[in-house]
Amino acid sequence: MDLRTVVSITNPAFYISHKEKIMLLGSCFAENIGKKLIETKFQVDQNPFGILYNPASVAQSLARLMNPIPFDEKDIFEHSELYHTFYHHSRFSQADLHTLLNVINQQLVYSSSFLQQTNRLLITFGTAWVYRLQSSGEIVSNCHKLPDKYFIRDFLSVESIVEQWKDLLEKVWIKNPSLQVLFTVSPVRHWKDGAHGNQLSKATLLLAIEALCKRFPEKVIYFPSYEIQLDELRDYRFYADDMLHPSGMAIEYIWQRFAETYFTPETHRLLKEWDDIRKAIQHKPFRPESDTYRSFILQTLLKVEQLEEKFPYFYVTNEKELLLSKLKKNGI
Repeated sequence: MDLRTVVSITNPAFYISHKEKIMLLGSCFAENIGKKLIETKFQVDQNPFGILYNPASVAQSLARLMNPIPFDEKDIFEHSELYHTFYHHSRFSQADLHTLLNVINQQLVYSSSFLQQTNRLLITFGTAWVYRLQSSGEIVSNCHKLPDKYFIRDFLSVESIVEQWKDLLEKVWIKNPSLQVLFTVSPVRHWKDGAHGNQLSKATLLLAIEALCKRFPEKVIYFPSYEIQLDELRDYRFYADDMLHPSGMAIEYIWQRFAETYFTPETHRLLKEWDDIRKAIQHKPFRPESDTYRSFILQTLLKVEQLEEKFPYFYVTNEKELLLSKLKKNGI
């Protein structure tokens, strides 16, 4: 007896391995997947502007990375004793203006360079609702808790999202023809929009992405994280305490579906080998000064070096340094 409906995922037009450089842009669900990719040693640049929720802000950030004009003082404003920009999430905000400029411009330079080498771009849309500045009509990425009077709330149409992203992707591919794009819709429910407003928003995002997938079938694919959360995990035990965000268990399950869909067979073998080594590195001995533990560390270090030799694109420098520091710390 089947007690759940499993979301079917079609064979993708492309796959993901450790050979590729991966950039993630978008909502907090992009952060969840990005964290998993980083933990499993992929080459990742994650949300260089911080968490972004709507398609227009994500597009704006991608366009800025393609044309990395430095931010200056006219892009900065002060509120509640912190300096912010309307292009960045509040995690970039600083108590000093020049510190903020230094941080965001360094990130801009790094991520712009990374984008040129990126093979896989993972985009997560959260909502079709946006906030525009009253003064200019410009869509902001974050309101930074400014009063409502500064903003106009608006709703993006399917057509506007498709047109903006169609033009943007075509420009991206001129500079980076090998780039392939994976879209997903965040399973996080935006309850402040109301139940109906949230559904309208998600439907708009889904229709826009479907249009882009049909227009660029060899370059653009869709991963149904939203559908997996709503259909396969149809139970509040798969939500966090706020009943809006996916729980840790749900994130882990969606990650597993993601991995089984997009990772190459070689990637799965590599991750299995790496998981055994990772557990060995994290092992806490009863007698760290013993010859037995010395032998254990040396064997683990050898496995790391063999893995590095077999897969030169698999970055394990930090783990090698950690093992060597354990040898030195214990006088071995």
